[in-house]
Amino acid sequence: MASAPGSSGCASIASRIPVHRNSGNPLDYGSRVHQSSLDAMIAARDEFLSGRKGRPTRILDIGSQSINGSYRDVLNDPAWTYVGLDMVQGDGVDVVVDQPYRWKEVATNSFDVVVSGQAFEHVEFPWVTMLEIERVLSRDGIAIIIAPSGGEEHRFPFDCWRFYPDGFRALASWADLATLSSTTNWNPPGTYDDDSVSWADSVLVAKAVAVPPHRRVLGNAKRAALRHALGYQASRRRTLPDSTTSLG
Repeated sequence: MASAPGSSGCASIASRIPVHRNSGNPLDYGSRVHQSSLDAMIAARDEFLSGRKGRPTRILDIGSQSINGSYRDVLNDPAWTYVGLDMVQGDGVDVVVDQPYRWKEVATNSFDVVVSGQAFEHVEFPWVTMLEIERVLSRDGIAIIIAPSGGEEHRFPFDCWRFYPDGFRALASWADLATLSSTTNWNPPGTYDDDSVSWADSVLVAKAVAVPPHRRVLGNAKRAALRHALGYQASRRRTLPDSTTSLG
């Protein structure tokens, strides 16, 4: 997903990952990585992914377009397969999706780890994105989401949100993911030459869990209803002079 100062960021993986052209949707997900965000991902990797070292692991990066580095550089175990997803083609992008909230190019339960950094603040409806993350995660899969709690406005093309630990926990619960950790780096340790401190990143680590059949049915209905509502909203937006105006 798209970002400014700060971030990282399918059909089931076969021998080659297809690239699909985007439909012109103004929301893309590319991003720049500030150093404290990289450090936060390294810390999450060491704590929550250490058991996967040397084991085949499929990682999906949501908002993977690399402008100034990406998480690919730190999630580089030789046994791991790293796939970048975004709305536009670019460096670090392996899969281009046509719709920001429905990744038909990505098979259900096809990734062991989903990561995203400095993208969620640019997503108008992150609760819908969380439903897609839950869908593509395999059983016991791990999601690691990093987004700022502070920092200046940086529209790309939107800048909608800042996240605190309770907000991330609420998003995980909404998507039937179990929160393993949700924190904010109010004062990142160390000395940084970039603007790392100003963003005070929040970090969510959540786990995919078994969902009872009736809740799975409800989850699918929730997705369908939200997609219908988003389609209606998009049609209304096209009638407005300012195409970036967000309607409630």
